[in-house]
Amino acid sequence: MPEATPTRLKLISSMATRQVLAELLAAHQRAGGAPAVLEAVGGVDAARRVQDGEAFDVVALASNALDALEAAGRLVPGSKVDLMRSGVAVAVRAGASRPALQDETAVKAAVRAARSIGYSTGPSGTLLMKTFERWGIAEEISSRLVQATPGVPVARLVAEGQVELGFQQLSELLHVPGIDIVGPLPAGVQIMTTFSAAITATCTQPEAACALLDFMASPEAADAKQRQGMEPA
Repeated sequence: MPEATPTRLKLISSMATRQVLAELLAAHQRAGGAPAVLEAVGGVDAARRVQDGEAFDVVALASNALDALEAAGRLVPGSKVDLMRSGVAVAVRAGASRPALQDETAVKAAVRAARSIGYSTGPSGTLLMKTFERWGIAEEISSRLVQATPGVPVARLVAEGQVELGFQQLSELLHVPGIDIVGPLPAGVQIMTTFSAAITATCTQPEAACALLDFMASPEAADAKQRQGMEPA
């Protein structure tokens, strides 16, 4: 009799990690690991679906979002593994004038001069808003702020001309046509997010899921993370 086809692991993640996770899942399977399928959605939606008990084997989100899910009993206790760290970069529409970003003062000036500013619903977007508040310009620019809806990349808003200046994880800006990446936020104002993965309470293949997490956190995964604009955690 032919061998049974292995059941695929089901993963859910935020959009910020979809490209690097897809690359790592393929590499893991080539190395003999369990096959897996990834669904990438807005981070808020991913957390809500796991919270609601939808069946997944592994969830990958910002570290603090996984802490909340573990506290709610939706993850296998102690299974969280930090995978990578990602910083925020700034993008403009392809061919548009590029603002200076050499220091915090320059970034603040660029934001104040922009006709519209795009940001995400993820943790980096929340921290960016806190930066604007710290600068004392939140009220001044409030009418020019455009928050991308969950699952919609800020890069798309930039490429379509809906926003002049876009802030998002570098990993989400790479490989997007129609935009120019001006550069990362400078030291002192950079927003770093740690992305982690954990085994869900609904997991039906804990051994295979654990092996996948071990691989994704291993030194062998470092090159893929760097190619996608991230650094190993």
